[in-house]
Amino acid sequence: MAEIKKILIANRGEIVQRAIRTIREMGKKSVVIYSAGDKNASYLKHADEAVCIGPARSKESYLNIPAIITAAEMTGCDAIFPGYGFLSENQDFVEICRLHGIKFIGPSVEVMEKMADKSKAKDEMVRAGVPVVPGSKGAIHSLEEGKKVAKEIGYPIMAKAAAGGGGRGMRLINEESEFDQLFMAASSEALAAFGDGTMYLERFINNPRHIEVQVVGDSHGNAIHIGERDCSLQRRHQKVIEESPAILLNDETRRKLHEVAVKATKYLEYEGAGTFEFLADDKQNFYFMEMNTRLQVEHPVSEMVSGIDIVELMIRVAEGEKVPPQEEIKFRGHAIECRITAEDPISFLPSPGKVKQWMVPGGRNVRVDSHVYTNYDVPPYYDSMIGKLIVWGRDRDKAINIMKRALNEFEVEGIKTTIPFHMKMMQNEDFKNNNYDTKYLENYKG
Repeated sequence: MAEIKKILIANRGEIVQRAIRTIREMGKKSVVIYSAGDKNASYLKHADEAVCIGPARSKESYLNIPAIITAAEMTGCDAIFPGYGFLSENQDFVEICRLHGIKFIGPSVEVMEKMADKSKAKDEMVRAGVPVVPGSKGAIHSLEEGKKVAKEIGYPIMAKAAAGGGGRGMRLINEESEFDQLFMAASSEALAAFGDGTMYLERFINNPRHIEVQVVGDSHGNAIHIGERDCSLQRRHQKVIEESPAILLNDETRRKLHEVAVKATKYLEYEGAGTFEFLADDKQNFYFMEMNTRLQVEHPVSEMVSGIDIVELMIRVAEGEKVPPQEEIKFRGHAIECRITAEDPISFLPSPGKVKQWMVPGGRNVRVDSHVYTNYDVPPYYDSMIGKLIVWGRDRDKAINIMKRALNEFEVEGIKTTIPFHMKMMQNEDFKNNNYDTKYLENYKG
């Protein structure tokens, strides 16, 4: 495959700034797209070129495939980096890139299709020898079929949307009397959010932890892992704090988890960066949940403990290079990431507006990924995340102390942010003692 010289970044926000840095360090050119709502984004000055592709609404800009392809061709880009969200897992977009002779920095349409539908992905993982949560064999087509399958699986069960993610189209059903109402509510929500109301069922794992494995595969059939992450602290199924390694796991379970993820990556003939997400119970059993066929928001914690630039590796793989041997990847210390969002730290309601002061923390082993600056207007049209604070320490206790110090230095005025929430969590005894699960924040009173 030929060298990639110019990359269009088909996204917005902090991931654009983060990608530009790697692209520039690799000696390549970058092109950014932006909507009218992002006309004052800081990264427009840092890229080699910037192209406005439409109005503020995502549907008319960041999801406008013809406009993005036109921008790529107009500026002579030979590759597109999708980041996460928006079109990063859109199979039509990947195929259109191929038809236009533009390299999509990510997996093929065929692999993406296998893992896009969660019920089909589960079947694929069974064939790959990956442990899965007991559940329906494929989609549920009627209420009667669903109730029959639920009885076979055993309550409580989770009704889940076959398409989409982010916690939408999911309901916990504790007993048969609740089935009709909750199943239909989940299906209706999925139809509204994703245009597809198809559902499947899984046994509910009580008090689980959310553990995921970062993998990278190349076009030569090789695959590696870049460790695992614990992403159990979530609100409304949205991650808020992530860390690596997952101290819940013992050495034997960690080894098995990594082996299973690499085996599945090779089975899929996967190219690029991806993440296998698992639920883990208190007995060190783990079950496949889904695969994200893209870069994850929380990838910096894996970079901090491994020393690997995952975006750079994605680009090199897209150019036809092989991934490095697994034994060359050394893990050290502990990393934690706090997602900083423009939200009220108590109600978590969005808080867009003008940032009157923005002073980020510094010091050794502190990293801030953000596109925000003083006098920046946080637009109301998009996801509320305005940055990520990542720290590294020789062990988890040291990382927590560094995070507390860094959060204390982080000064934002003019809008509300979740910084105070994160400061409380770093002092929370349950968090410090690793005593929590994916439902912890639902009952957290601060």
